Amino acid sequence: MSEADKHTRMRAAVLRDTGRMEISDAPRPVAGPRDVFVRVSAVGLCGTDFHIFSGEANYNTDDHGAPIPLTEHPQILGHEIAGIIEAVGSEASDLRAGDRVVLDQGLNCLSVRREPVCEYCATGNSHQCAFYLEHGITGLPGGLAEYIAVPAVNAIRINSDLEAAEAALTEPLGCIVHSSDMVARAHARYSIRSSDVERRVRSVLICGAGPAGLLFTQYLRNALGFDGLLMVSEPNARKRNLAASFGAEVIDPARADVIEAVREMTGGRRVEYLIEATGSGEIYKLAPGLIRKQATVLMYGHGLGGVDFSLMNNIMFMEPRLVASVGASGGFDTDGRPSTYRYALNLIETGQIDVRSLITNRYVSLDRVPAAFAGVGTDPDYVKGVVML
Repeated sequence: MSEADKHTRMRAAVLRDTGRMEISDAPRPVAGPRDVFVRVSAVGLCGTDFHIFSGEANYNTDDHGAPIPLTEHPQILGHEIAGIIEAVGSEASDLRAGDRVVLDQGLNCLSVRREPVCEYCATGNSHQCAFYLEHGITGLPGGLAEYIAVPAVNAIRINSDLEAAEAALTEPLGCIVHSSDMVARAHARYSIRSSDVERRVRSVLICGAGPAGLLFTQYLRNALGFDGLLMVSEPNARKRNLAASFGAEVIDPARADVIEAVREMTGGRRVEYLIEATGSGEIYKLAPGLIRKQATVLMYGHGLGGVDFSLMNNIMFMEPRLVASVGASGGFDTDGRPSTYRYALNLIETGQIDVRSLITNRYVSLDRVPAAFAGVGTDPDYVKGVVML
């Protein structure tokens, strides 16, 4: 790269086609007067990234909602981002070069100062903004690059010595916070904090102890104060041990019948709250044997391939409250910054949520990213990967 190009180009992991990621030069982003220009420090690797890489998903769509092929519009993935501000726009006065930050990767009405705001942003559902765009997901360049530029209100200052790799997990924890808020707002028959004992959730089953399942376990125990029966079903021993250390009763579905195990532990009652965090459609085949009638089912995991949708018949017959959630939506603080991200970062900074023990794989440069994506699923001890730049 020539000296002139260093000011306009950068290195990035570019996904050029399904399963084909390359390290190459890419245009360096340009920050506007309301933006911050950030050198990326750490990027968490999310299941959504892997779904896009494998071709199972593509959220970069045209005006008709059809996915735009990667061969036509290559993507820079990565939406769990921590970094250091290198430059601040002339209208962004409350941040400084050198500030360590985590980023909300989504662009919504408030972050781009659109007036009037859409109905979704007005009601705290910023991830469903009518004009929503997202770095690393919908085609905007993400964090698997040297630099990124975002509105200054999307950058939240880290006020501690928290390691960048841990700070990057603010976004996935924010998703757990948002989904739990959605469940609380669902007006289901059973709820975690119901004043009516008969309508209070007594038992929870989390299917899957990947990063989401492990964050849910901690959030239920440490943030929501749930003191009832909390079960986690997970075939991987390392993940089961982590779930147990966070206060869950664990089930190995490779050795035990999950339905029978749940019925035994609940005294035949079954669960009032089921969290599907695996992304496996097979879980929904088991759901009628796991939940009470009019239970809440949080549809959190994405993927869900390989099943006949008619399996929903027996679930629907039980009248559960089905809640679907995505992203780290929420309201905005008085400075315009997303309250969910700020709250999630505080939970990590204050030690209420342990993310360090989830990080099993650290990739120390962009050069290691293609191999990390190509090898996903081959390491039995893998829980969460973070790229360090």
